[in-house]
Amino acid sequence: MSDICNKCGMLKDLCVCEILDKQETAKIKIYTTSKKFKKLVTVVEGLDPVHLDETASRLKHGLACGGTAKDGIIVLQGNHKKRIPELLVKLGYPKEIIEVK
Repeated sequence: MSDICNKCGMLKDLCVCEILDKQETAKIKIYTTSKKFKKLVTVVEGLDPVHLDETASRLKHGLACGGTAKDGIIVLQGNHKKRIPELLVKLGYPKEIIEVK
């Protein structure tokens, strides 16, 4: 017997809760800022806190860089503003909610 999703009550094989959570997210903001010793970092705000660590891990792997996820934001080492939107779309986030500053 298949497992049942606790959130929607459907079979886990048919559950779309994760996709819906990603679509309900407000605006995702991507911008760069300077940190210690004038090093650039890219900040990603507005992601779902439930999937924050997994998304950060996939972004770091896809961009071949270091970074961290805490307090609802992802901070990646280097300037990756141009590449992050395409990776987020591949992860299932709608392109319409991604805003690059």
